Amino acid sequence: MMENEATIRLSIFLGSFLVLALLEIVIPMRREAHDRPQRWFANLGLSIVSTLVLRFVLPVAAVASAYWANLNGIGLFNWLDVSPLIAGVIAFFILDFAVWLEHLVSHKWQWLWNLHKVHHSDRRLDVSSAIRFHPLEICVSMLWKAALVVALGAPVLSVVIFEIVLNAASLFNHANIKIPRAMDRILRLVIVTPDMHRIHHSDEKIETNSNYGFNFPFWDRLFGTYTEDPALGQEKMVIGLKQYPGGETKKLLWLLVLPFKALGVSRRNREGNNADKAR
Repeated sequence: MMENEATIRLSIFLGSFLVLALLEIVIPMRREAHDRPQRWFANLGLSIVSTLVLRFVLPVAAVASAYWANLNGIGLFNWLDVSPLIAGVIAFFILDFAVWLEHLVSHKWQWLWNLHKVHHSDRRLDVSSAIRFHPLEICVSMLWKAALVVALGAPVLSVVIFEIVLNAASLFNHANIKIPRAMDRILRLVIVTPDMHRIHHSDEKIETNSNYGFNFPFWDRLFGTYTEDPALGQEKMVIGLKQYPGGETKKLLWLLVLPFKALGVSRRNREGNNADKAR
């Protein structure tokens, strides 16, 4: 399995993407505008750029880090000589919490939000939104996971399984599919559902700052960031960010430069505030 890890991950990713894309046609939750080609070009293009950046600029993956740590006996689980099974289960839960925490912090720290807002600027939400992340945010996320994997000495297999589950879960909870309410409430006990995560993409700030989970749903309940239902309902809630209501959100180049525009605005605002205080 380890020798074919990349092939296995890619196959599961593509299979999940295609199945969910078909389900969006058959059982959509929201009847969206016919702008899928333009949006998908931007979202898929962003994913391709991110993949190239990781491959050539930051060739440090979580799985490779786990392999290196275990080969050299580095990390908590290696030092304590913990059973691979127990270490794998614990590592899976810790990594999931770490991703939840990273997501929360991305909404609280301005410099991270400047990157993460690329994801939230999407005016529609479907399976392609799951891969709509700025390359720099992907690099930050990978460094965070790799550092944690090394510190834990997480078993390689558990990291592979985690990455596969995380990718599939993200595709699932971004998908524009309708799940019966009763089934959704049951599923929410064990996994983040599309209805639960869709609330996080509302343009209402109080709803955006909730439901941070990608895989396990209980972190939000545990830390008080859970929202049961959107104020306007699933079909009428507005997706995206209020400051970006136009068609520019469907342009690849705009998405790539958005964080740097935000940095410029933040700097001008700080300079303006300092000038006001000086007066």
